[in-house]
Amino acid sequence: MSSQDLKVESYQEMFARVKEKNEGAFIPFIVAGDPDFETSLEIVKTFVENGADALEIGFAFSDPVADGPTVQDADLRALNSGMTTKRGFEFIKRIREFTTIPIGLLVYYNLIYQIGIDHFYEAALESGVNAVLAADLPPEEAQDAVAASRKYGVQQVFMAAQTTTNERLQKISGLCEGFLYVVAVMGVTGARGDLQISTVELIERVRSHTDLPLSVGFGISKPEHVSNVIKAGADGAIVASAILNMITENLEDKDAMKEKIGKFCRELKEATKK
Repeated sequence: MSSQDLKVESYQEMFARVKEKNEGAFIPFIVAGDPDFETSLEIVKTFVENGADALEIGFAFSDPVADGPTVQDADLRALNSGMTTKRGFEFIKRIREFTTIPIGLLVYYNLIYQIGIDHFYEAALESGVNAVLAADLPPEEAQDAVAASRKYGVQQVFMAAQTTTNERLQKISGLCEGFLYVVAVMGVTGARGDLQISTVELIERVRSHTDLPLSVGFGISKPEHVSNVIKAGADGAIVASAILNMITENLEDKDAMKEKIGKFCRELKEATKK
């Protein structure tokens, strides 16, 4: 069954739904197949049952240059469990058996290029993916990916960081669909203790250049971070490393892992309420 046969919720519909309730969107992240295919799927179910408004799914890559040790470890576990891009799309299809909330893929462009750009976006559509973000694909080099994304109706998402100029923001906002990914902190992914004032300023600056929903990620690891970015004007918060740490710390007790992740997700969703 393809996403064309499913009534999959769009990002536009999801952001409108949470806004109506005076909330922001809570978007948890996992690497498909971490620590193994079935456990990973159970974790995604836990996300959905405990307040996730959309899902951000990573496809494991051997050289994830934008990611810190936590995501690198998750990628390694997934690769060691036999995950490939093809298995990643099978994983998305399994998710679509129990939820229609938006699914975004976070990948490296090598994975798209390796199996063929057209084939990748076609597979994304067929499996039920809403949007694709290639972390290392600059807008200047994105013509082929954007063309394929529009051909198959899979939205192409781009990132804006503190180093992104206003001129570049205009370019990104013209190409980007679904939502714009705002990188909260300088450097690689990873859970951090404090949310910087510069993050709030970045949200305000990006907001002045686009009407797209803004989802903030990188370093969002506590309920108060979620609350702060939503109050600063973001539409959604993406939480990754803090969840992946719970997987790492509970590999020997999967019931405890799911219980802790479920409780954390409920707290994070609660923090999106304005």
